[in-house]
Amino acid sequence: MAHGVIGALDVFINHEWLARLPSRRECVAEERLHSAREFLFAALFASLAWFEWHGAFVWWIVALFAGELLVSARDVVVEGDVRQLPASERFLHLFLFMNLGIMYTLTGQALPGWHALPAGLAPVNHGWASWVLTAMALGALGWALRDGLAALRLGRKAAVV
Repeated sequence: MAHGVIGALDVFINHEWLARLPSRRECVAEERLHSAREFLFAALFASLAWFEWHGAFVWWIVALFAGELLVSARDVVVEGDVRQLPASERFLHLFLFMNLGIMYTLTGQALPGWHALPAGLAPVNHGWASWVLTAMALGALGWALRDGLAALRLGRKAAVV
């Protein structure tokens, strides 16, 4: 949940308010990457909100984390090539990467135990935390669509110029 909060602050403050990424043609690649990452987090939040992933199903969670790592690694390069990041964005990115390491560690500790169980989805209810993760999943999905549409629009503008 901390990752969702820090990520939302980064999006609202840095991407939307300060940099205005959805309106900048030179940021089309960055918007594509942000859309992909937001989709991955929507899937991750939704996947962990109500289920444990047992047996071979555990590889779904591994794939989501691996995809996020690849997208974030590429995003660091693209952002640095396209624009000067404000101090607030560099600051929040530091906390996002630290928190991502915590997420990998904590989730990674559960995965071997889950993998040893028979394949399937085991329903779980984390109380209010399941509902918060569900809301974050919906928010991330909405923002993934928004950034994806912005990338399409910016790509068309770049093709016209």
